[in-house]
Amino acid sequence: MNKPVIAIGLDAAEPRLIEQWMSEGYLPNLSKIAQQGTYGRLDNTVNYCGVPIEYSTTEPLWVTFSTGCRADKTGYWDTYTYNPDNYEIGCDIVKGGYDYHEYSPFYALGEEYKVGVFDLPVTTLSDRVNGLQVLGWGGHYPYTVSNSHPPEIFPAIIEKYGKNPVLHNDNGLWWQKNYVQWIQQALETSVSGHSQIARDLIKREAWDLFLMVFGETHTVGHDLYNYSQPDHVLYKHLSKNGTKPDPMLAVYRNIDRAIGEILTEVPEDASVLCFAVHGMAANFTDLLSMAILPELLYRLSFKGKVALTSGQVGTTPGSIVTNPIRNSWAGEIWSQMDEPNPLKKLFNTWTHKKFLRGKKHGLISPYSINDEPIERELAMGWMPVMWYWDLWPEMKAFALPGFTNGHVRINLKGREKDGIVDASEYDALCDEIIEIMYRLRDGRTGKPVVKKVVKTRNSALEDDPKLPESDLVVLWNEPMTDVVDSPDLGRIGPLTHCRAGGHKSQGFLMAKGEGIAAGSDLPNGEAVDLAPTILNLMGAPIPDYFDGKLLL
Repeated sequence: MNKPVIAIGLDAAEPRLIEQWMSEGYLPNLSKIAQQGTYGRLDNTVNYCGVPIEYSTTEPLWVTFSTGCRADKTGYWDTYTYNPDNYEIGCDIVKGGYDYHEYSPFYALGEEYKVGVFDLPVTTLSDRVNGLQVLGWGGHYPYTVSNSHPPEIFPAIIEKYGKNPVLHNDNGLWWQKNYVQWIQQALETSVSGHSQIARDLIKREAWDLFLMVFGETHTVGHDLYNYSQPDHVLYKHLSKNGTKPDPMLAVYRNIDRAIGEILTEVPEDASVLCFAVHGMAANFTDLLSMAILPELLYRLSFKGKVALTSGQVGTTPGSIVTNPIRNSWAGEIWSQMDEPNPLKKLFNTWTHKKFLRGKKHGLISPYSINDEPIERELAMGWMPVMWYWDLWPEMKAFALPGFTNGHVRINLKGREKDGIVDASEYDALCDEIIEIMYRLRDGRTGKPVVKKVVKTRNSALEDDPKLPESDLVVLWNEPMTDVVDSPDLGRIGPLTHCRAGGHKSQGFLMAKGEGIAAGSDLPNGEAVDLAPTILNLMGAPIPDYFDGKLLL
């Protein structure tokens, strides 16, 4: 006999905050689940050259959740594509997820199981799901279509509940007061819609598995973490800026309330799981991966040249930027390009963007990319890393786009169209870059900026199509910084901070149900363990190819 399971995901919900707010009584429904069953953190890893390394990239972790396989098995490492034949980056914000051809979603169980799926990120409609699938109603860039199976369900939901205001619209900045106010109201509307739609869908069938995800925790973490948590360097400057009460707590409380509403509709004998495949903290990665790493590699390739703002290593840096003046992060960073002439620097900082097109130091202006494309529109053109794109063929190594870790690609002869590094030089160049990374210091504290640098290939000529595009992956240290000193390549910064919150490798799982003892401990686990755990609770078969283990 099939056993019903209700699995509710909280995208990028931070376990530290969940634990704190449960202990303080703010999340009674989540507390009840944890107290009646089990709770524990998840610590994610992925294999580089067979070695497990901590991992926090959102989209591949959702694919890991859905397939039961780590990224080194699926070959899905990120949402963008890189073509070494022309150095081109591609990114489809709807169809940039995994295709699930080799490894199906774990819940695609055929006719024997009734399955409902609602707003699971980075998945696709599967014809092997006996039930319903509603994807892309809401969420933080879910990298999936806005559609359903059966197809008539999605338009009916839109007609009854309306469109989700957050979907593909949570692009604002922490210094835009109107956006900060709007996104809080939009998230409240989004949570309410998720609750109502979920209850509607649950009542349609006696589900063996109903799986849904709240994406609002992801959005509020990225956008408003600095208004919520004092460990963010900007908190003391912004916490009273019209955002009381705590905007993150408000979203988590609304979701807790929604979970309580949803659980009134589920069978009493159902197993209930709430989980996050990874968490969120003060953003210590974006600025380093998107701006500082590409600048370091630019300076490495073009000795003596500087593009982003510089200063003297070891001196007291300027103040943290707390009142940005541009309407985009790209505009902020472009205005901070290196310019020794104070009058020209003032011009770059305050002039209208129409005068800031073209190139500077060989870099492509973001205004040129976005408003007047050169040969083609560059995907992710808002990221400073992409402004160096025109120079990649001339560089020994360059940075690829990245939302968490830093990614370095070697410009290898025979692999890249215009490669300049011989295979015989590959290992020595990788080692040189690794040494440079380990010598980086926080310009404000003097502490190391880099936690670890890992190689993704055993040799230059290794060409497994499932390998990541990067040759080196840089894991950054906390806490966040805006100034980096390199004894080899000089100072970079201060630069304006990007998104408020950034991804962490820790998630969580709480579960209650038959056979789960109240107050029991959860063994050490990862997101890859969730699929087999859910299938086991359902009494469904577990594929032999899964990388994960049972947690319950």
